[in-house]
Amino acid sequence: MAVYVDPELKRAFSELQMKKLDVQQKVKMVDLQMEQLKRMQKHAELTHTEVNALPDNTHLYQGVGRMFILQPREEIRNQLIDKKKTAEGKIKELEKKKVYHERSVKDAEDNIREMLMSRRAQ
Repeated sequence: MAVYVDPELKRAFSELQMKKLDVQQKVKMVDLQMEQLKRMQKHAELTHTEVNALPDNTHLYQGVGRMFILQPREEIRNQLIDKKKTAEGKIKELEKKKVYHERSVKDAEDNIREMLMSRRAQ
């Protein structure tokens, strides 16, 4: 017994499957970027804590390429704080992007469900 499959419905399912795979890849990429930013943020935070614990007369050097440059303590602190704030901002953006991608897949699934319901009603 052959079952009739609506071509429009079949096309919608294949589009949903492709969209879902694409979004899953994007979500994985966002997760990887978020983990990397969290590591960078944690590194800056730990370094900032260690710099604050050092005596005031300690010489601090910043690595630039293959050399080290003597930097004032406040400049190093400010750079670490800026690095941490930048990472926080990027993490928030990535979280919004992840929510958007997940919502787009859910919307597509809901549209297909509605299409199925309308086909059954006919």
